[in-house]
Amino acid sequence: MKPFKLLLIALCCAGFSAQAAEKAPRIVNIVNFIRNIEPRSEEITETVLYETVARQVAQLAEYELPATFLLQYDALINPRYKELLTRDVYPGTEVGGWWEITQPHVEAAGLKWRGRYPWDWHADVGFATGYTPEERRKLVDVYMEKFREVFGKYPTAIGSWFIDAYTLGYMYDKYGIVSSCNCKDQIGTDGYTLWGGYWNQAYYPNRVNAYMPAQTRRGQIPVPVFRMLGSDPIYQYDNCVGGALQGVISLEPVYGDSGASRQWVEWFFKSIFEEPCLAFGYTQAGQENSFTWPGMEKGLNIQIPLLANLFREGKIRVETLTESGAWFRKHFPTTPPTAVSALTDYRAKNRKTVWYNSRYYRTNLLWEGDTFCIRDIHLFDERMESDYYRKAGTTNQCVYTTLPVVDGCMWSTQEQLAGLRVMFRKADGSWSEAQGTAPAVREKGKDKMQIEWPMTEGGELDILLSEDKMEISGPQEAEWILELTTAPKAELPFTAFGAKRVTASHSGFGYAFDCLKGTVTTNGPSAASVFTLHPANGKIVLEFRPE
Repeated sequence: MKPFKLLLIALCCAGFSAQAAEKAPRIVNIVNFIRNIEPRSEEITETVLYETVARQVAQLAEYELPATFLLQYDALINPRYKELLTRDVYPGTEVGGWWEITQPHVEAAGLKWRGRYPWDWHADVGFATGYTPEERRKLVDVYMEKFREVFGKYPTAIGSWFIDAYTLGYMYDKYGIVSSCNCKDQIGTDGYTLWGGYWNQAYYPNRVNAYMPAQTRRGQIPVPVFRMLGSDPIYQYDNCVGGALQGVISLEPVYGDSGASRQWVEWFFKSIFEEPCLAFGYTQAGQENSFTWPGMEKGLNIQIPLLANLFREGKIRVETLTESGAWFRKHFPTTPPTAVSALTDYRAKNRKTVWYNSRYYRTNLLWEGDTFCIRDIHLFDERMESDYYRKAGTTNQCVYTTLPVVDGCMWSTQEQLAGLRVMFRKADGSWSEAQGTAPAVREKGKDKMQIEWPMTEGGELDILLSEDKMEISGPQEAEWILELTTAPKAELPFTAFGAKRVTASHSGFGYAFDCLKGTVTTNGPSAASVFTLHPANGKIVLEFRPE
């Protein structure tokens, strides 16, 4: 009984009860993926890449932590990796597949290599999106058979910066993979844009678009896709505005201001492991070997001991990608609502944020000083087919998006940040942006987040985020609205505004959201206004369920 009591004390001190911890575990996957060559630098030889993995293996064994190592095909056929990953790894460690396409992989499938190097990171060569569906099947088949030849079984975990729905569905239907992972949201990094998706944690992708969460069991691939790289919940989002190339603020141990900064790592772990999260909290640690051991050593020497301590104290689960995927599938028949909360600011700018995700939408709430805005709303619809589902991509860029309603990054400039803001009418008839103090954020049941924001104008703004709705309540005695403003030349998707419905089109796909309570107008008080939401009896209710 004594260890159990100690665990209860530790959990309570961390800010959440043992019951909450059971309902909402905090999960870490340490995922290291392996390339056999690095053509971008002559100094990064095959030996340097191998020694990097050997150091990762040794460190994890020292701290007794299981991990997931994902092998690119060129590393899979290198006997040194089989020996290393079966002899020296900590027990419970798994080996799976990393889905970047290489020359030996393509040629083993009987196809012609089109790359500049034996591994080429351009999207039309180095990823499955650059190949036809028939070619993708061949690439999957030859990899799976080679993996079984080397390790005696098919892999159950396959990861990549992005895997198209056709490939992922084929991997599940024929080979029964259990879990997958893809890149965090980013704009333009290495030519890959993933924007508007299920933010962090994991989701079931739909059958025709692996980036878009499914709404139904029939429409989903039953392979949870975990979001990688531990994105900074406050500052990553607007690290660029207006669609410029985005920098990286993440748990990756090669970044000195984040993953290699003790201050940032401790703050990030506190947010992910202690703040409200609903179904479960999650992050992925680790690094690809292309960055080499000298590049990642400092960051890993900060992160791995911290994770080991939290694991020993029972505050987190450190497990393989397959184990997390199997747990997810057991507990969630469809994608669950989850949240990420960051209620302190390591940069001391008094910023706070809450991300909420469900199978229907995602949203991001941001407080900065005494102001508040809804920074992001993107809708999900399993009927929106990816450009890459039926045909190969032909450029070195890859773009996956969802359906924007509010986009505080792409619709902004440095001078004009887009967002949905609370406006009050003053006694002289003019309008001013609401101000307030620190919000209270709490979980409400298994699937809702309740946010209470005390406003200096008087009263409180209450926001209830649920699986398919957003409910905003304010003081009935005051005249207030929610107003969407954007940069003047932002490319907006809206096609029509009704009193109860806003319709839009993105990449040729039509969608809408409904105002169940309150009304929509386009005569907002600001010059940059797009639409306004007016409450009825102090309340606005938006519904984001596809028709």
